[in-house]
Amino acid sequence: MLQLKNVTKSYRTGEFTQVALDKINLNFRKSEFVAILGQSGSGKTTLLNIIGGLDQYDSGELIINGQSTEHFKDSDWDAYRNNSVGFIFQSYNLISHLSLLDNVEMGMTLSGVASAEKHRKALEALEKVGLKDHIHKKPNQLSGGQMQRVAIARALANNPDIILADEPTGALDTETSEQIMELIKTIAEDKLVIMVTHNPELAESYADRIIRFSDGHAVSDSNPLANQKTTSSYKLKETSMSFFTALKLSGKNIATKKWRTGLTAFASSIGIIGIALILSLSNGFDKQISSYETGALSNFPISINQTATSVQIGPPDEGESKLPAYPAEKKLYPYDPSENSRQHTNVLTKEYIDYLNKIDPALIDGISYTRSVNMNVLVSDGEKAAALDKSRISLTAYPSKQGSETGSYLEQYYDVLDGKFPASKNDVVLIVDEYNRLTDAAVSALGLDYKVDSIDLGDLVGTKLKLVMNNDYYRKNGDQFVVNGTAANLMELYNSPKAETLNIVGVLRAKEGTSISSLNPGIAYSDELAASFIADAQKSEIVLAQQKADFNVLTGQALSDEVSGSGSAIAGGSPLERMGAGAGAAGGAASLTKEEALASLGATDIPTSVSLYPIDFSAKESVIAYLDKWNEGRDTKDQVIYTDLAAIVTNISGSIMDGITLVLIAFAAISLVVSLIMIAIITYISVMERTKEIGVLRALGARKKDITRVFNAETFIIGACSGILGIGITYLLTIPVNAILQNLTDLSNVAQLNPLHALILGVISVGLTMIGGSIPAKMAAKKDPVAALRSE
Repeated sequence: MLQLKNVTKSYRTGEFTQVALDKINLNFRKSEFVAILGQSGSGKTTLLNIIGGLDQYDSGELIINGQSTEHFKDSDWDAYRNNSVGFIFQSYNLISHLSLLDNVEMGMTLSGVASAEKHRKALEALEKVGLKDHIHKKPNQLSGGQMQRVAIARALANNPDIILADEPTGALDTETSEQIMELIKTIAEDKLVIMVTHNPELAESYADRIIRFSDGHAVSDSNPLANQKTTSSYKLKETSMSFFTALKLSGKNIATKKWRTGLTAFASSIGIIGIALILSLSNGFDKQISSYETGALSNFPISINQTATSVQIGPPDEGESKLPAYPAEKKLYPYDPSENSRQHTNVLTKEYIDYLNKIDPALIDGISYTRSVNMNVLVSDGEKAAALDKSRISLTAYPSKQGSETGSYLEQYYDVLDGKFPASKNDVVLIVDEYNRLTDAAVSALGLDYKVDSIDLGDLVGTKLKLVMNNDYYRKNGDQFVVNGTAANLMELYNSPKAETLNIVGVLRAKEGTSISSLNPGIAYSDELAASFIADAQKSEIVLAQQKADFNVLTGQALSDEVSGSGSAIAGGSPLERMGAGAGAAGGAASLTKEEALASLGATDIPTSVSLYPIDFSAKESVIAYLDKWNEGRDTKDQVIYTDLAAIVTNISGSIMDGITLVLIAFAAISLVVSLIMIAIITYISVMERTKEIGVLRALGARKKDITRVFNAETFIIGACSGILGIGITYLLTIPVNAILQNLTDLSNVAQLNPLHALILGVISVGLTMIGGSIPAKMAAKKDPVAALRSE
């Protein structure tokens, strides 16, 4: 059954070596009651620990059921203690925070015995020792004799082959001692019981065999067993403690220290509370900003512009003082835009316009087209007339949403500074910037003096311009065409009854607070006017001639086969200038393509800009995806770049909020580091407090990893409590925080903790506490089980 062959064990303290066992040779029967007697320090307890697998021998061999343990690994010894050995200790070594039933079940729990069978066997063991009616009590509710009976029941529950008893009656009175010895003797009828005792009377009264030890030697044996050859049939069942079992064990331990655990969890949750509050405020402010942006920016179109656009950078300077935005005075202020500006030119083609028209109509409220048609517009000072120089003043169509009445766009986004909104096709308006300004060149193009400090807006309202159709503006001269008259007699064209009168009916400025305007300062006319001019131009004699000719019908120059300028088929006003089609223009213009030549004559209906109005912000993402699809696989020069100002504003505000949030979280995270250190200290204290429990678990067969798991489970519970407490307190704190913010800012329900953030913070809390407790947990696993059992 059990054999020791030349087993030697010594302990080294500094340079001193103490031999505890010196070449012990003993054989034990399958069932007998063996008492080992000897003075303190004789080696009997060391023998018991080596037989029980709590301590390892230096040399020799320990054989169990024919199986040598010489090459046992740690896991084999753990399984051996769990499967084959049951311990009965002098000090009982019960786990104080577990019930009697849980104490007895522990060994079977490590063996992986099914719950129902484990419960049945534990009840049988407790019934055998007479404690069936006390199963729910804790060890501190029992007498010494009762606790020793529980220890015996625990030793028997997993049905081991060997029972090792170390002074089982040392702490008991005589009567109780006799009862315990009778119980042990009964056990020895079918098991090997090895008992260490100082009491020779008890040994002689109850033991079948007495072995006396002295100075590490077995000096006598009352019933020795000769060496026998045995075949090995010994199989070990590996022990395993599930994390759930570890949670249960640690949970019951934590339950005995509720206040300390609660305070620890609260202290650990402070960092979580800080971060959660910051995230809830950030989340709430993000929603407030998003709500504002959705309302304020929902009408912002996605703009695709063909022509170059000048963009003012920063407020203008006027002498030594800056002009105020949105002035109340009805004055126009000329200015020089050559400084602090930049330009952007895009590419539009008919193919792209067709692509836009195929967009899903469910995604957009409408599409507005702006056509900057090269119309023949004349301006007069009353004495002479001249062509409106479109290179000096913006002349564009104002957009109107599809299905809307003319003027609805202007009424929604612009204020009338003087005059009124346009009501008919030939009504045009003058757009000024937020400082009531027009460029010097634009003022001059209108025939006004730009050198003055200001111009009354009322003097601009009622100004008349004349639109002359191509057949009247140009006349044929051989194979070419020229302007119908010289600069001196353009007054005749101006006064011609065929010329359409355009009335400047109002001066408009973008509404204060409007973050975007698709109209540049200058003249804005209706799309209806542009469409009618294009329709007439396409049938004009000069356009029909240009369509057939392979040369510029104004200059006589050959047309180019390649797109010039920006690479666009329609390059705004630049083809007109190169065409030489302005009043008084002569040859020498740059070479054009036929498309550019026709465009300069107003024969194209391709818009200069397109504005797409998404139904809402979510639809905007789909619209953007559709626009991006066009650019896939195209060269940069062929791509069409759009402007989503709403996204720019949103991204900027979001980035600012994210930056503030990250900085605040970084400060709050310092408390998490403190919490981590605190958890490490608390876990280390727990390891010190539960040292004997560690020894008991190792004696029952728990692996080192199981011990680690027990303390990891404890930190998991603390971390979970910390996270739940932190999130719960945060949700409660949002109530007064929201009340204070509403009182101070009129913003309601600002602090809103995102449930996903709450979940993530809970996981972080658990993760950090487990990290903090990992080192003490590993220290616990490395404890010597023998030393742990001796601790108090």
